[in-house]
Amino acid sequence: MKAAVLREVNRPLEVEDVETDQPGPREVLIRTGATGVCHSDLHYVEGKYTIPMPVVLGHEAAGTIEATGDQVTYVKPGDRVITCLSVFCGHCDRCLSGRPNLCRRPDVDRSDSEPPRLRQGGTRITQMAQLGSFAEQMLVHEHAVVKVDDDMPFEQLALIGCGVTTGIGAVLNTAKVEPGSTVAVVGCGGVGLNCIQGAVLAGALRIIAIDSVETKLTLAREFGATDVIDASGGDVVQKVRELTGGGVDYSFEAIGTKETAEQCFEMLAAGSTATIIGMIPEGVKIELDAGTFLRRERKIQGSSMGSNRFRIDMPRYIEFYRQGRLKLDELVSQRLRLDQVNKAFEDMKQGNVARSVITF
Repeated sequence: MKAAVLREVNRPLEVEDVETDQPGPREVLIRTGATGVCHSDLHYVEGKYTIPMPVVLGHEAAGTIEATGDQVTYVKPGDRVITCLSVFCGHCDRCLSGRPNLCRRPDVDRSDSEPPRLRQGGTRITQMAQLGSFAEQMLVHEHAVVKVDDDMPFEQLALIGCGVTTGIGAVLNTAKVEPGSTVAVVGCGGVGLNCIQGAVLAGALRIIAIDSVETKLTLAREFGATDVIDASGGDVVQKVRELTGGGVDYSFEAIGTKETAEQCFEMLAAGSTATIIGMIPEGVKIELDAGTFLRRERKIQGSSMGSNRFRIDMPRYIEFYRQGRLKLDELVSQRLRLDQVNKAFEDMKQGNVARSVITF
């Protein structure tokens, strides 16, 4: 099969021939229909996060089951599925306590003594998040997919696999935003726009979108923001306090920088919560005034893939879309071929897109 392979940090991905093994007992082989290009992928290209190379990036995808292992009963060839990087074992303490997104992941990957799922000759090829969706096929554990109906395009289904689930889930599952509350979202890319949509679904009274790109602020209004702040003008925290009379009940960081994470904390009202979604580079420390934790009971927390239970959450998001309560079509800024994946990264860095989608 053809796959886009990253071999060195800060080098373009190259489309190469990669060999795919046969499915193991609990594995499924997927023909990729579409995959979104996420900022998380770019972090690995730029070396902000480390991963064994060579690697096939990509983790936001949908496709069709081509083959299954002999112990798989959940799906069959021909079924349409969304993949999710929150592959779960189903039997560790985190899975059994209702937090499968935090699974310890025993038994969901092949051991070093087994043949690799992907290879080139004798070289093992890493799959990002045990998926590797920048490829014509994906060989994954059966607990990395959710079966869906076949009445939606792959492009929209793929975006549910990460950006939608991460953004909406952070609001509904991690922060549990209450109706009538005030919300600020810092960063209006794919994940941030879905935070805004999540706040609308949660019944937030006021939703403040913050970004430095005018086109993204325009999109934010279309997705449900009641107010927008152009971050390029500075004084973001003060502007939020002035808009709200003292701060927001919930803030969400969807960029992945130290500065914006600290801003999200500082713009909180007393007793409120900041949720950090963006992938802040490894080793970066966030600096906060410890006294405000005690005196004002403000909190800061992380959100991993929207604290999802993806086999429950994703079908619900599909139904929201069918009812016209969730925007997916508007998230797709451009459709590209696999050999245009580097263009998708350049457009992302320029802030020109909500989501680029590679179609097969």
